[in-house]
Amino acid sequence: MSLWQQFMQDPVIFFSFTGLAIVLGLCMFYAIYFWVKISKADTPK
Repeated sequence: MSLWQQFMQDPVIFFSFTGLAIVLGLCMFYAIYFWVKISKADTPK
């Protein structure tokens, strides 16, 4: 059985990796979001 077939047939592996991909995507989104907000913020003089 190939890895791709096992990934698609086993719901535990599928939902685990799907959840992990969502969490990593959110982490990357917020890291970029705050990086942009911090870089564009007005610095007090």
